[in-house]
Amino acid sequence: MIILKHIREKPVICKKKYIERFIENSDTIIDEIILLDSSLRQNLEKQQKLQEERNKISKTLSTYKDKKSKDFLSLSEKVSLMKIDIENFEKKITEQKEKINKILLNLPNIHLDDVPIGKDSSSNKELRKFGKTGQLPKFAKEQFSLENGLWLIPTAEVSLTNIVRDKILNYEDLPLRYVAATPCFRAEAGAAGKDTKGMMRQHQFQKVELVSIVRPEENNNELERLTNCAETILKKLELPFRVMLLSSGDMGFSAEKTYDIEVWIPSQNSYREISSCSSCGQFQSSRMLARYKDLNKKIDYVTTLNGSGLAIGRTLIAILENHQNKDGSVSIPIALQSYMNGLKKI
Repeated sequence: MIILKHIREKPVICKKKYIERFIENSDTIIDEIILLDSSLRQNLEKQQKLQEERNKISKTLSTYKDKKSKDFLSLSEKVSLMKIDIENFEKKITEQKEKINKILLNLPNIHLDDVPIGKDSSSNKELRKFGKTGQLPKFAKEQFSLENGLWLIPTAEVSLTNIVRDKILNYEDLPLRYVAATPCFRAEAGAAGKDTKGMMRQHQFQKVELVSIVRPEENNNELERLTNCAETILKKLELPFRVMLLSSGDMGFSAEKTYDIEVWIPSQNSYREISSCSSCGQFQSSRMLARYKDLNKKIDYVTTLNGSGLAIGRTLIAILENHQNKDGSVSIPIALQSYMNGLKKI
């Protein structure tokens, strides 16, 4: 969830960013948030002043010996009326907070400045390639729900990230890095009639998920480190791949910057996604109340990142196709030969 303070302090920048993420009526939405926030802060100030005045009068009342005097009764009545006003302000404040949070929950993360602007994958920017053309990748709409109201996870990202939910971590506790190997279940909605057979698009598959919880100043370096983890495996498997910087319109809802790693699939004569690594900034942590104390003991939100290890099905396809020989045999990458009892070819 976007931190309200960021919108309050930089409304013009936020409007520009949401236009670049193609959010409809983004100017109106930001203006509404600012008005609600201004009214909320005014009500909080009025409530605080009333509370302070009430406390002052209550303290004065405690000094009276004659509890039936005219002054005492008058002040007591005033305190009672002030209590009602304070409660009314509390109701207004609660309603305004709920309204603001409802709007914020439906706004995606604000992308970083180096993210290319575009509506879809056609605007993604290729950053680098590895290897050489072989012969012959928000999951709400893709999740499976059960009758009891539970859901099968499409990725272990949410489970791992929520380990730090409602926690205040110490400075020295960070960074935290978690990993999980789990089955994943997805409806995998895609283009009609595309990849309907074979291992390219599966409803159930095994996947390793990587999650990092870091201090804000470490965020950018951590994204590069996370991406390099997946790249290193592809290099060891001797598979050609490229790294794409996703455009503003192609990123996930919670991401501020995303790298997709795409492996070369000879039979399709194209690169297909095999891993995705994202920085979410403080977007997830602000909703989870995942915080830390800096060196000055000031409390701030941590930043979260997530990345996938290689999708197993697509990795097998890439190995079989990119390492296939003219006689139909497949050379086993050196990194895998020890797992195949020294076998070099199948």
